[in-house]
Amino acid sequence: MTRIAVDAMGGDRAPGEIVAGALDAARQGVTPILVGPGGLDTGGLELLEAADSIAMDEKPADAVRGKPDSSLVVACRAVSEGRAEAVVSAGNTGAMLAAGLLHLRRLPGVMRPAIAVPIPTQRGPSVLLDSGANADARPEHLLQFGYMGSVFAQEILELAKPKVRLLSIGEEPEKGNQLTIEAHALLDASDLNFGGNAESRELLAGAADVIVCDGFTGNIALKLLEGTIRTLLDALRAEMSATPRGKLGGVLIRPAARRLRTRLDPETYGGAYLLGLRGLAVIAHGNSSRRAIANAILLAARGVEHDVVGRLAARLPQRAAAV
Repeated sequence: MTRIAVDAMGGDRAPGEIVAGALDAARQGVTPILVGPGGLDTGGLELLEAADSIAMDEKPADAVRGKPDSSLVVACRAVSEGRAEAVVSAGNTGAMLAAGLLHLRRLPGVMRPAIAVPIPTQRGPSVLLDSGANADARPEHLLQFGYMGSVFAQEILELAKPKVRLLSIGEEPEKGNQLTIEAHALLDASDLNFGGNAESRELLAGAADVIVCDGFTGNIALKLLEGTIRTLLDALRAEMSATPRGKLGGVLIRPAARRLRTRLDPETYGGAYLLGLRGLAVIAHGNSSRRAIANAILLAARGVEHDVVGRLAARLPQRAAAV
């Protein structure tokens, strides 16, 4: 079975929710390897000991260099050493990126790894990247994100010719800051199926199969979407229980409401792939519950099954060389 190294000490709810999520994933045919301090109660799962941990507010590069025996670093190293096939962490995102670059290293031709997050839309899932790995980016990085996202959509989402769009403040090519204007020109001149700019209000409607942006913009957009979805679903639940009529109506629409919540809830996906590395890494939200952790581990297992890294490695070099 697929072996997934799980950073047991990463995230706001570690280690309790991490261990519980790993146990849930194990019941679904995956083999999580928990990485944490000796004596951690793993519920019977294998433990790979790590004496230290990296806090959410530590400087990523300094923490990775200064804490080689931290759970996050040891989990990444387990993949590079062949002891696990993928790594999952809900810990410090910057540290995950730094450890990935140090121990897993970039695929040939990749300038910057990117966090690729599946977004539920009316037309099916689309991919938003970068969602937080690179707060600052250059136009050529966004072009390469377009290629990486396109390959991901072709190979994993099984879309023959995925449409790529650039997140900006207007659909016109001249709208946006200098980064988006220059990136638009590069994307438009590429052989990607580029559909121009997309506004953030179009994301949940299914603006494109691949949405490209810098990590600062992408992370803000992602958290805005997550917060909006959660607030609306909670408000719907409150209205359904506020009055006798609401309760009656709630009984009638409950199955549909549950389906909608499952489709839109970020915890359904659990995590996001860090694309562009030689090893498979999944980043989970810092506040992940056991359900989100379990789904992040299952997402990692699917990535191994579909050979995400190998397919990107095979498809990217010739395109990346032209960037």
